[in-house]
Amino acid sequence: MISDAPPTGTVTDARGRVSGLAGRVPPESLFVCGAISQYVGSAVAVLLFAHVPPAGVAWLRGLSASCALVAWRRPWHSAWTARRLLLVAAFGLALALMNLCFYLAIDRLPLGTTVAIEFLGPITVVAVGSRTRRDAVALVLATAGVLTLAGIHASATPAGVALALAAGAFWSVYILLGHRVASDPRIRPQDGLAAGMALGVIGLAPVLIGPASPALRSAPLLAACVAVGLASSVVPYSLDQVAMRRLTRARFALLLSLLPATAAIVGAVILGQVPGLPEAGGIALVVLASSLRSHPG
Repeated sequence: MISDAPPTGTVTDARGRVSGLAGRVPPESLFVCGAISQYVGSAVAVLLFAHVPPAGVAWLRGLSASCALVAWRRPWHSAWTARRLLLVAAFGLALALMNLCFYLAIDRLPLGTTVAIEFLGPITVVAVGSRTRRDAVALVLATAGVLTLAGIHASATPAGVALALAAGAFWSVYILLGHRVASDPRIRPQDGLAAGMALGVIGLAPVLIGPASPALRSAPLLAACVAVGLASSVVPYSLDQVAMRRLTRARFALLLSLLPATAAIVGAVILGQVPGLPEAGGIALVVLASSLRSHPG
């Protein structure tokens, strides 16, 4: 759920027991559980915005997720060079900025709408990269859906629409850099993500540690922000890795297309953000577009 990036390696011995247990669960169920975890985490983040600014929650999400991944992966065992570190740092910064823009957007827009708008980013990457008729149609449908959603919200929350589009743009950069990180054989599987997230958090710390300060002064708020990071990043990423190894790319891409609808349902249930008919139509267009596109990689 973190991105459209393909899996970056095979299962390690340390995770054999986990994947064995997960092997008895249908991969589609793992994906759905990851999606629900991701957007429940986002919905809880929205509830936290009354106490911690969105930028602070976004930074603490990245901090908690990166600490968990670094402790698990120990990325210093990879063969790092200055060039690889620079690539991974850019990759992690794109991820951090994507999450920052996303959290700033869901502070202004419904969760499902934000996810649908940001999907324009990865769909554009695929359409430009493949140039097939199928992906061109997907891009047209996605654009129509996003324009529908933007038209509904632009007058009231133009900043929200702009931030959701920015999140999609950073998602595109994250995908492109993620492929380069994953294709480097000297970077161990998942080490790029662990190191990148840590470097992204460090890079934004001078700007975002201030907004995070209310949580740093309150143990309950800090615990809630850490839970958001684990639910929104670590849990869905881990489940995705297991699911992707058992699903075809086409099947995984189809499941991925359901994310805007999943976000809309979670937003309606937890936040009371029930979309109107035009808004539901815009989200449906993006879902259809994402189901048509090829899977990158």
